[in-house]
Amino acid sequence: MTSPSGTVELRELVLPALANHHGTLFAGQALQLLAKAAFLAARSLVHREIVMAGVSGLDFLAPVPVGHQLLLRAWVSRVGRSSMTVCVTALADAPGLPLEKVIQGFFEMVAVDPSGRPVSIDCSDIQTETSP
Repeated sequence: MTSPSGTVELRELVLPALANHHGTLFAGQALQLLAKAAFLAARSLVHREIVMAGVSGLDFLAPVPVGHQLLLRAWVSRVGRSSMTVCVTALADAPGLPLEKVIQGFFEMVAVDPSGRPVSIDCSDIQTETSP
């Protein structure tokens, strides 16, 4: 099943290499995973090169122990002239437990040309889902 353009779902397993000294997902590693999901969601919408311009409202709601899966859901919530806002949530998934929202954040992504300069997002480049 394919996701609509501008959305992405990824799964990551929290291994010891991603953990801090408490045995839970290290915040820096979490930020890297959320940034990857934001990048993929933005690029899937505009089909251009994308860079991150900023992160806002990053909230760590609960620790994620080693051995849990992290389900990352990202979607483009706003498209401007050359920038987009991408919302990302991370849910912890462990056998026998309900999904729990553990991290959420908002990423500002910018469409760029080959030299890294911002470029306008052409609305005709945006793929929208059509109903069958």
